Amino acid sequence: MNNNRPIIIPWDFSKLAEFALQYAEKFAKKINCDIILLHIVKKTADIEQATEKMNAAVEEHLEKYGIKPKFVVIEGSIFTDINKFIEDENALFAIMGTHGIKGMQKFTGSWALKVIIGSEAPFIVVQDSPGSDTMNNVVFPVDFKFSEKEKLVWAEFLYKYFNAKFRLCYIESSDPIFKKKIMSNIITAKKFLTSKDVNYDVIKLEGNNLYDETLIFSKKINADLIMITTTKNISFHDYMLGASEQKMIANENKIPVMTINPRKDLTKFKGFN
Repeated sequence: MNNNRPIIIPWDFSKLAEFALQYAEKFAKKINCDIILLHIVKKTADIEQATEKMNAAVEEHLEKYGIKPKFVVIEGSIFTDINKFIEDENALFAIMGTHGIKGMQKFTGSWALKVIIGSEAPFIVVQDSPGSDTMNNVVFPVDFKFSEKEKLVWAEFLYKYFNAKFRLCYIESSDPIFKKKIMSNIITAKKFLTSKDVNYDVIKLEGNNLYDETLIFSKKINADLIMITTTKNISFHDYMLGASEQKMIANENKIPVMTINPRKDLTKFKGFN
């Protein structure tokens, strides 16, 4: 049975976009859903030529991999129309390729984050091709934010389709208020995952920065994916100087990162169909 919620790939004919498509196929095989490549042009006059180019790209992909994704070409802006398209299609999530933060490529990471935080659907950000068809080892950093609980819905999803194991990671805060909130989130996560029979363990990390220590730990265990929630109201200053999320999604180890934006409708594990 086909899932009527597609996976969206922002498509720019780059190698990074092809990596994103390879990951989408990895998910689509398990979920049995459609893949839609979305290409955005700046003006209407470019649509015809872009459509011809897209037709050639999907035919080439069909010849190489035996899969022919759908595609759509629209006029608009990547910062607004990617997420409008995701919403209109009721997409499950999007997968997008991005460069690491090196030299001028830092701005590429910034642009990726600007696109991501405008979406109600999660984004999976990739920098390389998938190493395998499995998703066995998922790192789940836990901090003090209430929105951390929203990741649990998607943890259940990944367990359902990939039998993933989750590594709940945290750093113990010296602040008693933050410490209490972090431990509350750990307890909530353990209860939820246990109730769903999801395999997990809890790891206390040493250090002061959860994002930095999470990346070190993820490299150590050869993680397949890192799950994070984004910060509400990220500022222009964060885009240019590097919000923690930006450093995470453009990590030098090229570990895929699933970013989940805080949503009121998922706060109490309403989940998805």
